[in-house]
Amino acid sequence: MTRLDMMKLAPEGYQALQGVERFVRHSGVPQPTLELVKIRASQINGCSFCLDMHSRDAKKAGETDERLFAVAAWREAPFYTEAERAALALTEAATRLSDRPDPVPDDVWAKAAEHYDEETLAALVMAIAAINAWNRIGVATQLTPGSRR
Repeated sequence: MTRLDMMKLAPEGYQALQGVERFVRHSGVPQPTLELVKIRASQINGCSFCLDMHSRDAKKAGETDERLFAVAAWREAPFYTEAERAALALTEAATRLSDRPDPVPDDVWAKAAEHYDEETLAALVMAIAAINAWNRIGVATQLTPGSRR
């Protein structure tokens, strides 16, 4: 059972995060990449609500089962473009900030910068920040997967 209804109790904060989502959705980062980023961060953060929602969103947008099933093992799986791999590496680094002394190493950043111009890279960073915020809300409040369908 969900601990708090954030939409009801913190509507301005909720709407602010929704505003970030609107910005990201229209930013030029490909939609499949955005969904992969959201899924990977949600896997790392253990947010079952977001993982369920974004897997379903990706499926509705035409994502294949093989790509969805392999997101956690994207380095070994042959299903992703180099740009998607760069976005996933950046997602992992920016999500696991405390796991290493240099959380977002220059090589990870440089690889992402090879595939995204500065504006799109900035939007990708915003997308990663937003899903991490949503994951923390989902985990802290124990959002139930499927409860918003």
